[in-house]
Amino acid sequence: MSIGLRDKDDKKAKKSLTFSIKNWPEDERPRERLIKYGPESLSDAHLLGILLRTGHGKDGKNAVDLGREILSRFGNLSSLDAAAVTEICQISGVGLAKAAQIKASIELGKRVVSVHNGGLPRFKCCDDVASYYLPVMHNLKREQFRCVLLDGKNRVIKETKVSEGSLTTSVVHPREVFIQAIRESAVSVILVHNHPSGDPSPSQEDLKITERLARAGDIIGIKVLDHIIIGDKRFFSFAQENVL
Repeated sequence: MSIGLRDKDDKKAKKSLTFSIKNWPEDERPRERLIKYGPESLSDAHLLGILLRTGHGKDGKNAVDLGREILSRFGNLSSLDAAAVTEICQISGVGLAKAAQIKASIELGKRVVSVHNGGLPRFKCCDDVASYYLPVMHNLKREQFRCVLLDGKNRVIKETKVSEGSLTTSVVHPREVFIQAIRESAVSVILVHNHPSGDPSPSQEDLKITERLARAGDIIGIKVLDHIIIGDKRFFSFAQENVL
């Protein structure tokens, strides 16, 4: 082997040594650190590194490097949550499987935040509803209308998705909203939908839909307690604003 080739191989070996997380000190490796000190001891990039498991050898990136690049591209976890799988896959070294793992883990985290006391929540006020649904719905890219069915103590019996897409009075029909409420013997309902724009202010269509559903609920004996519009870290409550 010539000296030039040997030098090239030595550099390649050193690069590989730096690249591999296996060669890091044990206390610096994300998985071992999580086991020893808990997940709260890890940065976002290290947590992503554990999810990704491998980096991108062609670019000399380990899993943590790849995690940092993902965060750099999207800015923060909230923006990553809002990104589509295809957008995440545009990063070199991230395929469909890795992108799906990221989206699945974020969704699990959102569901954990939304679960209260290991079971169905009990809503006492609009803030309770907003606290439950903000983590789940504020980053949805399409409008989604949900109906929350409640028993006599305001405990959630069930949640149904009524529609997805632009809301109109023809799409959000009283029949679709109340059919499950009748089947489940709900005493009352809370309506929840999101505004992808981030501004929770009600539109004229939102006002028409709410008025129509409230009238229908009064007729069949299932009260509409509130209609919550989810925005970006903000919400609008029809009951709180006395427009219900």
